[in-house]
Amino acid sequence: MLTRKIKLWDINAHITCRLCNGYLIDATTVTECLHTFCRSCLVKYLEENNTCPTCRIVIHQSHPLQYIGHDRTMQDIVYKLVPGLQEAEMKKQREFYHKLGMEVPGDIKGETCSTKQHLDSHRNGETKADENSNKETSEEKQEEDNDYHRSDEQVSICLECNSSKLRGLKRKWIRCSAQATVLHLKKFIAKKLNLSSFNELDILCNEEILGKDHTLKFVVVTRWRFKKAPLLLHYRPKMDLL
Repeated sequence: MLTRKIKLWDINAHITCRLCNGYLIDATTVTECLHTFCRSCLVKYLEENNTCPTCRIVIHQSHPLQYIGHDRTMQDIVYKLVPGLQEAEMKKQREFYHKLGMEVPGDIKGETCSTKQHLDSHRNGETKADENSNKETSEEKQEEDNDYHRSDEQVSICLECNSSKLRGLKRKWIRCSAQATVLHLKKFIAKKLNLSSFNELDILCNEEILGKDHTLKFVVVTRWRFKKAPLLLHYRPKMDLL
């Protein structure tokens, strides 16, 4: 089977951010047109605009940030194609947290350890048989499955009820993965309140309804920036807006 080598330069247009002209970091895609940008670039752009930076389609008249989402597949592709990019980004993030005197999130620590182990094994010339490799992969997968995202970056949340039609939670303070979404919180609240459906709920931050696919990390970055923990969220019965 013939193979053809492709230079990175030839595909740069597909893996770079149109806003900063750098390689995609924390790739985020507009759901309306599927154009992708760095999350920080796109969030900053949408603070003053409501159209896609590439095709100028209107994302949403008033809440464009609710119609963008993290593109994990694209980010994985970029990291695989660009040598050293992931390690450099992890280093920048660690330096950022150290500069602010904050604890480095678990997902960044885990990425650092796995990268270091990978480099050390190559430096020492270590090679392992396929049987041992498959066994370790199976064990790592099992450990990962049993981790329940405890090694992820964590977010502290306070869930308050702002409606007389619903009761408050007995335990309104929770701590969970930054990768959890608003939909996960809706399901959690619905289960605790014995509601027939999680679709009966709205979750708000700063009096703004949050999209169900927003991750908590995204909510913190876009709605709770420079504010102290915990992230304060309110829930109420869903309101049909005309």
